Amino acid sequence: MELPRRARGDELLRSGELRNIRLRLRTMAAKHDLSTVIACAFDHRTSMLPFIYADTRMSPAGVRAIGSAMVDAGFKKTRIVLQQWNRNFRPSQMRLDGSMPDIFMVSSMYIHSARCWDLIRDACRIEASERPLIIAGGPKVIYEPWGVFSADPTDAWGADVAVTGEEYVLLNLLEVLLSVRMGSESIRRTFLRARDSGALDKVPGLVYTLGSRDGVAEELVDTGIQRLVGDLDELPDPVLGYQLLEPPSSRATLDSHALSAERVHKYSPIGALVLTLGCKFACPYCPIPAYNQRQYRTKSGERISEEIERLYQQYHIRFHFGADDNFFNDQARTLDIAEALARKVDSGSRAHCKIRWGTEATVRDTLKMKDHLSVVRKAGLWGLWLGVEDMSGALISKGQSVDETAEAFSLLRENGIFPIPMMMHHDSQPLYTRKDQSGLLNQVNLLRKAGAVAIQIMMLTPSPGSKLYVKTYTSGLAYESINGLPVEPYVVDGNHVVASGHPKPWQKQLNLLLAYLCFYNPLRFLAALVRPKTKIFLADAETHPAAARGQNRPRRSRLRRRISRKLKAHLADSFVQLFRMWALIHLICRTSIWNLRLMRGKIKRYRQAPASQIPMRSVDGGRASHALPGTPQAQSKSLESKNRARVVA
Repeated sequence: MELPRRARGDELLRSGELRNIRLRLRTMAAKHDLSTVIACAFDHRTSMLPFIYADTRMSPAGVRAIGSAMVDAGFKKTRIVLQQWNRNFRPSQMRLDGSMPDIFMVSSMYIHSARCWDLIRDACRIEASERPLIIAGGPKVIYEPWGVFSADPTDAWGADVAVTGEEYVLLNLLEVLLSVRMGSESIRRTFLRARDSGALDKVPGLVYTLGSRDGVAEELVDTGIQRLVGDLDELPDPVLGYQLLEPPSSRATLDSHALSAERVHKYSPIGALVLTLGCKFACPYCPIPAYNQRQYRTKSGERISEEIERLYQQYHIRFHFGADDNFFNDQARTLDIAEALARKVDSGSRAHCKIRWGTEATVRDTLKMKDHLSVVRKAGLWGLWLGVEDMSGALISKGQSVDETAEAFSLLRENGIFPIPMMMHHDSQPLYTRKDQSGLLNQVNLLRKAGAVAIQIMMLTPSPGSKLYVKTYTSGLAYESINGLPVEPYVVDGNHVVASGHPKPWQKQLNLLLAYLCFYNPLRFLAALVRPKTKIFLADAETHPAAARGQNRPRRSRLRRRISRKLKAHLADSFVQLFRMWALIHLICRTSIWNLRLMRGKIKRYRQAPASQIPMRSVDGGRASHALPGTPQAQSKSLESKNRARVVA
């Protein structure tokens, strides 16, 4: 079930509002010496193809964005803890400047839910007199906010409030709390007073508890769908977030200082940049369009150019991945970004000449951009992750076909951009076919011949917030348990078959491994040594600072660089094969036990989508915006008593 849409014309914040609230908070923050710790939950059991290495060597954009917003709003005492680097971190033992933080935030994806629950549960063990305000957010909470509130009286824990939106929702919440805070009162105590008086009900994008019985909330109040910032230039500078990273360690506590600027590049050589958000397609398995309220939001080329330069100068980050849903979604906006970056290259800016970045797009939109790909490459685009899904169009048709995909790959390679296909395997797709190219192995071979250096293959799984989510459960496709063992969140990652109507689901699991083996294997490695797919025009000459300024380098220097460039281009493909074969062994080890369960175990299937066991309602007593079918509605008697309590307060 998709997130509901706000009224037409009310989807976005007023222009400048995100900047204005930060300005207002700076004045307020000076009077409130608050400290904050932001934790990014990470389950290390999910570290495997196709995201292995990048998942731990790229600090996530989400928690950094929240950290940047906090610092920019005047809350300088902020620290970001990544469980990717600090797996033993315990909130109950954290101290910032020698004392327990005032606010503890947790951000989590769905697959990392177990670690998110552990963090919140541990934070709830802190003595009530010291306990910080616990705020949960991230992709998991955006679609299933009720998932961070326990409904088990024997294991009562939970966040104080769930933020189901972006930076503005959090800042709006803090503004309300600081406006009613009394003296040196703890911010959590302030929150409880504001909650009980109804002061939070006008902050769209929150879910909080009301009432308690045996330690479990009586009901959850949903304040509705957030308003989005329309102009991404209003977002805080991402450079601020890198200043807050906790140094990697095996300790449960925090270091006395954040990670130094000189060491950031060592642990996070890849940067995640927000360039554009939104997509014009409406794939039934994807929650992105509904989350963005059918809007397409971008940063200006000049703003992106400034961010890249600052990140390079302060942290020497050269490789970036654009957190885009479809970078080529709007040609005019794409060209604004590409041309701004290309102009910097022409002017000889070292930062822009050195950077390499990748992002995502579709085959159809890539073909529409064919006359402008040279400009996009000059802007630094190195790799394009293409949503090929299934070239036959049996799963979803986004303009992709065998011929169009091959043409898009050819155009990208001609312009020095590596095409990296993203595929989805599904029940109706065979492993191999003789008469057509609909088989998974057929398409893998075609993509390799077309010039793909790497590939991503995932099994179609239920995605919270998508059109098909509830139907996947009610139709009996989604697995609840196998041999009595529940399907845990960490296996709902696309690498494990967790929803299938196939009579032998273990075959679909095996298909994923065979497809990867078809692409990454010793024979491909040997072939890559002779005829590498990375031997394309990389445009290094145009993007070298001296060449961009028209300066002539010494002949010996030019020769060394030319040899180095050709050697790297020749060996890069074989290196990718070696690294991915190692990662594939890791994937096989992680999924083999799961496949044995699918072969021998008894599968129990869901008959309805997982929903909140705690009653939910909107602020006016109606249906909660984030409630799934099957969620109990708050009793009217309970609602009336809460309203009376609020009037008294």
